[in-house]
Amino acid sequence: CIFPFSLTADKPRATLTPGSTIIPVGGSVTLTCSVGSSAGWKYEWFRRDPNTEVQIRTDNQQNRVIRVSEGGIYHCRGRRGNPDYYTDKSDDVTIEITFSNKVVVKGRPSWPQIFSGETISLTCEVQEGGETTEWEYRWRGPNQTTQWTHNNYWIFNVSESSSGDYMCKSRRRDDSYSSTEWSEAFNLSVSTGKPRATLTPGSTIIPVGGSVTLTCSVGSSAGWKYEWFRRDQNTDVQIRTDDFNVRVIRVSEGGIYHCRGRRGNPVYYTDKSDDVTIEKTSELKSFI
Repeated sequence: CIFPFSLTADKPRATLTPGSTIIPVGGSVTLTCSVGSSAGWKYEWFRRDPNTEVQIRTDNQQNRVIRVSEGGIYHCRGRRGNPDYYTDKSDDVTIEITFSNKVVVKGRPSWPQIFSGETISLTCEVQEGGETTEWEYRWRGPNQTTQWTHNNYWIFNVSESSSGDYMCKSRRRDDSYSSTEWSEAFNLSVSTGKPRATLTPGSTIIPVGGSVTLTCSVGSSAGWKYEWFRRDQNTDVQIRTDDFNVRVIRVSEGGIYHCRGRRGNPVYYTDKSDDVTIEKTSELKSFI
């Protein structure tokens, strides 16, 4: 009796297929090892972390599926026959495990309206629960995803293209195959155009021996501090800078006034307001 068979010159390579590359909190994922369409294979699985490679399982049955609950770099190979014949190892597959810690993104400044050119600082906070450890952080925004870093903040100047959702995740510094889930999105809305301050006088005429109020404002947005200027003939003098959110001053000197707003660190300035001319009433005495 003659049994037909064919010889293949190349050594076969195993293929490792993960059900998912992310292990959910408290769960596991499946790994499937296969060797083409040929039959009779038994399988061996290996896991590598930064320092060691461990054979985690050897099946004496033709069972090509296992479940794993530990992060790391996995590969597999097939074997069959007596003496054993081994395939080449599969390509590596990186499996990450998800921790239960919740991650939150907080933005500073927290003003609801941010203008192009301002600077924002986003902070990634790992809340208690689950693992307690030292973390490193990764950011995802509308234009990029950062590399892992020990800094839990991301500072940048915003532009029109910065609008969108920002998220972060954390992982243990001593285990690059573990991480939290991505945080809920922090939505950044960037307003186009530079804002202009508005200067509103209580009156444009200063009464004898009196004064008038000047009010500086910047739309409906918050967080502004104010600077006032008076121009007299050829000079433009900054007459007051407030370090508080006080937008009203009193003046008793005539001249041409304007103001502007500022906020943030580094400081962001609005455009100056339109000029307002304030006149002072002269005190005239009548003679009989």
